Amino acid sequence: MRFVPARLPKPGDSARKLGVTRERLSNMANKTRSKEAKKDEPERDIFCIVSDAFRCFAQRSSTLLGSAWAFCGAVLVILVWLITGPTFHFSDTWQLIINTATTVVTFLMVFLIQNTQNRDAKAMHLKLDELIRAVKGARNQLVDLENLSDEDLKKLEEQFRRLRKQAENSRTGSDNGQPAISR
Repeated sequence: MRFVPARLPKPGDSARKLGVTRERLSNMANKTRSKEAKKDEPERDIFCIVSDAFRCFAQRSSTLLGSAWAFCGAVLVILVWLITGPTFHFSDTWQLIINTATTVVTFLMVFLIQNTQNRDAKAMHLKLDELIRAVKGARNQLVDLENLSDEDLKKLEEQFRRLRKQAENSRTGSDNGQPAISR
């Protein structure tokens, strides 16, 4: 292999003549930044990788399986099973097939649904926490309500009930006169 030295720019050469473009410079800078970011990023363990993969799978699955097409597919499977009943003389094996299939699908769906529910609840809590933090006069103690005991939650609920009754009693003529709806 023969070594060919890079051509050094002459005083009159333009950047375009040398093959340097903004895109190439930008790509080189982005590659350098991504390499530096990967160096600063902590090593991800297998649990984190599996958790992220399951999260992506659960989100896509819940979107797909929560559609009208998935429901129609399930109805179609049941209809096919019903139509094949006379062929198999409505045997125990014929019944066992649908029972086993629905049990397995239900068992797996529980995990998918729970995962998406947990993520949605966590996102909702974070959004509400941000609103509480941003609103002047809001009680910051309400940020971690999900961690309170049932007894503490009942006390807080009673406190809000009293506040609602006070607000109903002190209503002015500008309100529509309707009492607040209780839960």
